[in-house]
Parts: sequence; structure tokens; C-alpha cells
Amino acid sequence: MGTTLFGCCSFSWRCYRKIDRCQHASVENGISRIKACSKNGETECFSAAGLLKRRTALVFGVSLISPSVLLGFSEEGLAAVKQGLLAGRIPGLSEPDEQGWRTYRRPDEKSGGHGVGWSPIIPYAFSVPQDWEEVPVSIADLGGTEIDLRFANSKEGRLFVIVAPVLRFADNLGDNAKIELIGPPDKVISAFGPEVIGENVEGKVLSMNVTEHSGRTYYQFELEPPHVLITATAAGNRLYLFNVTANGLQWKRHYKDLKKIADSFRVV
Repeated sequence: MGTTLFGCCSFSWRCYRKIDRCQHASVENGISRIKACSKNGETECFSAAGLLKRRTALVFGVSLISPSVLLGFSEEGLAAVKQGLLAGRIPGLSEPDEQGWRTYRRPDEKSGGHGVGWSPIIPYAFSVPQDWEEVPVSIADLGGTEIDLRFANSKEGRLFVIVAPVLRFADNLGDNAKIELIGPPDKVISAFGPEVIGENVEGKVLSMNVTEHSGRTYYQFELEPPHVLITATAAGNRLYLFNVTANGLQWKRHYKDLKKIADSFRVV
């Protein structure tokens, strides 16, 4: 079946190219397509056109058959092929829980990384209300390729994740960095806060807290203005900055949920 299918596609494409040339000739010469074809000795295009339609229909019909049947893959093999093609933005959200919240976990297969020789990014996870959605990241964004992920809800706020090599800030942390080795909370927010808000953070830090989960330390900050919650930690050879922000009205109406999102961030 595979041989017939590809032979059909090849024939249809050749015929299509002939038809295309016929049409082009009719436009350039100001005569009908039939005459142009006849003049160029390509009358067979029209006799083939009907066959093209029939064979095109066959191709579309065959395409409804499971790809695993057509190509001879098992379902497991097909899954492996699909995984090999995944790159960049890959869905990582769970189904909503009983409270309507979903958990995002950075897929292991997602592309990313900064600089030749860097190890794969250690996955991270967080929770968002079910109506928050992933937003495509562009290398033209402020922060460039170090912004690994964006999420947003137009009524509630937005978040983004910065994943930066620790070598930007210290050269003696090795490949198993800890946030404590980078510095205490006040030093970290002074050094990395501008990465988030684009300006000096002096006088803007409302609170600083230190928490620990599964042996990893997290620094948590609240800044105002602008309204932003920052969760910082380190893992492997990278620093993670998880940032939840909103405008004044969103902050007032949805602070509880925004704080819950910020508190949910974990490197897994």
C-alpha cells in the first residue's frame, strides 16, 4: 500500500507541475489555457487532471487510516517517532484538579539551554488556574533566550520563568549550584531583581522569605511597584527565577491566586 501511495503522490505532483506551467503560459500569452497546453505539447495535463482529482481523493482517503497502519509502526514505535520530532514549545499541562487548577511540568523533551556544553535544563513545575495558557516565547523578548516559558491570563496576570547560567554571577559553583552559595536573600534580589523588573530594586522589596522543599532552598520576594512575586532557586548549573506579575487592579482582585501560583514553583 505504501508503494502505491507514494507513486500516486509523485504522479499527481508531476501532473500538477504541468498544469501549473499551462496556466502560467495562458497568463503570459493572453490565450486560453487549453490552447497554451496544446501549443506546448502538454495536452495530457488535462486528461491527467481528472486522474489527479481521483488520486488526490485517494490520498486523502488513505490519510484517514492510522499512520501506524500505513507505515508499519507499532503504536509504541509511532510514539517514539513523534517524541523525536518534538522541540521548542511542548504542552506540559495536566488536567484540572477538583479546584480547577492545573500543574505544568517542563517536558523532558523540550528543547532549550544556553551555550554550548550546558547540561539539559532540570525540569520545574508549578500550578495555575485552568484558564491560564502558555504564551509563545520569542528570542526578541526582554531577557532574550533566558526566558524559558511564559503563561498568562488577560484578567488575572502573567508569569515567566528565567533560566540563567550561574556562571554569569559566580565562577566557583560547579554543576550542582545551591541558592545559598550564590548569596543571602538580600544579595540575590539586588543582583537578580533587575533581571525581572528591568530596574534597580532598591526600595521596592516589601518582603523576603526562605523556604525549603525536598532539600532545596527557595528565596521568595514580593516587590511593589511593579507588583511582582519572585521565587528563586538554583539547580545543576543554572539559576531559576519564577516571576508572577500583575497590574494594580489584577493584583487587588487576584492576589490570593497569584501568591498561590508563586508558592507552587518547584525544581523537580
